Amino acid sequence: MAEKSKILIIGGTGYIGKFIVEASAKAGHPTFALVRESTVSDPLKGKVVENFKNLGVTLLYGDLYNHESLVLAIKQVDVVISTVGFMQIADQVKIIAAIKEAGNIKRFFPSEFGNDVDRVQAVEPAKSAFAMKAQIRRAVEAEGLPYTYVTANYFAAYFLPNLLQPGATTPPRDKVVILGDGNVKGVFNKEEDIATYTIRAVDDPRTLNKILYIKPPKNTVSFHELVAIWEKLIGKTLEKSYIPEEKILKDIQEAPIPLNVVLAINHSVMVKGDHTYFEIEPSFGVEASELYPDVKYTTVEEYLRQYV
Repeated sequence: MAEKSKILIIGGTGYIGKFIVEASAKAGHPTFALVRESTVSDPLKGKVVENFKNLGVTLLYGDLYNHESLVLAIKQVDVVISTVGFMQIADQVKIIAAIKEAGNIKRFFPSEFGNDVDRVQAVEPAKSAFAMKAQIRRAVEAEGLPYTYVTANYFAAYFLPNLLQPGATTPPRDKVVILGDGNVKGVFNKEEDIATYTIRAVDDPRTLNKILYIKPPKNTVSFHELVAIWEKLIGKTLEKSYIPEEKILKDIQEAPIPLNVVLAINHSVMVKGDHTYFEIEPSFGVEASELYPDVKYTTVEEYLRQYV
């Protein structure tokens, strides 16, 4: 068994980052998290950092905006995974520059974890966000860095608890509003599973310079199928109404930030089919549940059971 790569996570205290740090440590990788000194004393993020310590994670103090601290941290590891948030996506050029200078990195995972940004048909404001991630891909490729892009599709905890009903906090029990015709498929993955698959890809030659798509068959469902799963769980048929595409587009334009972003993503996925309209070709991508059939992922049905 080859030695497991040393992994540095940048943005580890963020939403998806904390799951990835945990998955890395639990998989036995020497795991490093780049944190600001101010983060440790932050009441909320301090608890996340405490959990990292309990998992045996090495904390490296540094900052995305401090080049020297980035290079120093990167020189201690083999793989860099960025999970920085939306506001810092463009600033990942700083990570790319530091990786280039350090010269020792076997693989870089930029912060993605959503739709495949090279194959989206999104409208604004999601369009610009996806374009920014695509620019980072081009920067990685231009520098010749070895990479894996993780396309994780929908985060389950964001979109399943309310069955994509804007403003709702629990799944509907009487009426449900369906986007488009309800037949387009989206992919819903539990955050822990996204993290597990990401870490499995780190030392896998099959994922080198490829897009890792997380599209398990049981989590690839249309709006109609999603509603049917929920109806089966609660033993009740919901009253259904449909929003046509032109109304969805109007709602996106009129919605405030950040609701407009969510609505635009839902339009791109559940109306345009941005998770599923294309085939994964071996030339550019691989699918996680096929590569790692031993990973027992949480299905949409299993996920929704907690709300019954």
